Amino acid sequence: MKILVFGKKGRLQKYTPDPSVYEGYEIAYVSPGDPVEDAIAVGKDADFILADAMAKVPAELIEQMPNLKLIHSEGVGFQGFDIEAARKRHIYVCNCKGMNAVAVAEQAILLMLGLLRDIRGGDRKLREGKQIQTKESYMLAGNLRELGDGSIGLVGFGDITKAAARMANVFGAKVYYYDVFRAKPEVEEAYQATYLPLDELLAVSDFVSLHLPVTKDTTGMANADFFAKMKQGAYLINTARGELVDDEALIAALRSGKLAGAGLDTISNEPVQPDHPLLAAGPEVNEKILFSCHIGGITGSSFRRGYEMVWSDIKKVEAGEKPDHVVNPW
Repeated sequence: MKILVFGKKGRLQKYTPDPSVYEGYEIAYVSPGDPVEDAIAVGKDADFILADAMAKVPAELIEQMPNLKLIHSEGVGFQGFDIEAARKRHIYVCNCKGMNAVAVAEQAILLMLGLLRDIRGGDRKLREGKQIQTKESYMLAGNLRELGDGSIGLVGFGDITKAAARMANVFGAKVYYYDVFRAKPEVEEAYQATYLPLDELLAVSDFVSLHLPVTKDTTGMANADFFAKMKQGAYLINTARGELVDDEALIAALRSGKLAGAGLDTISNEPVQPDHPLLAAGPEVNEKILFSCHIGGITGSSFRRGYEMVWSDIKKVEAGEKPDHVVNPW
């Protein structure tokens, strides 16, 4: 059996719970951005594809791999996989749903706390030798807040959002959520989350945290109209995908003071270049943004959970069984 891996060497070996699991498999590697011809050259005869969540697995490749039985995302995302082309050939496409829910939820809460306590500004001021002056200015202004003082609006209500709701409850924050499909009353009670239509959620939430996949309907959804509906002085949190946010609209909302700040683990057009609009917007805007390097879901624990799912699904397909984490049922 052969596995074609779209990603860097080392992760498969590092995070597979039992290294003996992959003994006996031939493993070929290509980089996610390599041409299809390169993938065909080294992996045309592969039985399985294991791909970075941001990689592209197009129909052109799928149609030229006669032995292919399973395409598995290394993470939760699979936007670049042609799931229809795989479905036509009865090739399973799977992801690691839930593997990073706790990790990404922690990152969202971290960004909220970082904004409330001005971690970025405080770090800089201390390095400038202005610790006491900065502390006294915070005390005089009274502008350092606790998470429990406000409300959090979660957009989407999947595994990550539910984990974030549990964490927010511990801090004493009021939790609202919006999703296309409202959860059952017992689920809302379990997570102490109150459903609101999106416009109402935007109007009352001190933090609006995005937890949605990128689709034609969600691309750029956080736009000028979205920000206009948000509470004055609220914060935007994005640990999902940068393409959900209209960058120019966010810059305008931050510059005008409509939003007090933004915590962004991901922004559009990654890998990010120095001339990205959010980085080039000037200090007036950048002082209000807390960035992180799209690290929310990449904890060691997340990868270990994910690779357990990957190997379980591979073994089931080898045995002629349906894998557990299918996203393209037929």
